[in-house]
Amino acid sequence: MGSSTRTHPSVSSILFVTLASFSLSIGAIAQQQPAANGNPEAAKMKNPVEATPDSIAAGKKTFASVCASCHGNEGKGGIVLSVIEDKGGTQPPDLTDDKWDHGSSDGEIFNIVKKGVAPDFFMQPFDGRIPDNEIWNMVNYIKSLSPKK
Repeated sequence: MGSSTRTHPSVSSILFVTLASFSLSIGAIAQQQPAANGNPEAAKMKNPVEATPDSIAAGKKTFASVCASCHGNEGKGGIVLSVIEDKGGTQPPDLTDDKWDHGSSDGEIFNIVKKGVAPDFFMQPFDGRIPDNEIWNMVNYIKSLSPKK
């Protein structure tokens, strides 16, 4: 009978691989979720659509068809959605005030509309359903709602 050598991974090797995989997963999830109080990477995005009267009007039209049911016709929020209430989520915010939970730059607003707000996605993502140029028009419209400082 010959001797056979069998190697077993050490507990520390298994633990290392598990922790590394977990860390990478958490990092990937964190990059997908908008940060509370802003998203520095999204804030770097420049709006390629100039905020002209035509762009703002186009953004208002898209906003009316996809956003007003939650944020109100004038973006003032105040609409209580029972599905969000039942799950203890935050109701759609007032988009006309100076309080922005996920950042107020053009890029951050674009990112929220495009990717939604995880983890529950009460603010659903519109990626693939609204073209980017229309999202940028909505950003221009939403920014036009805020009082000028």
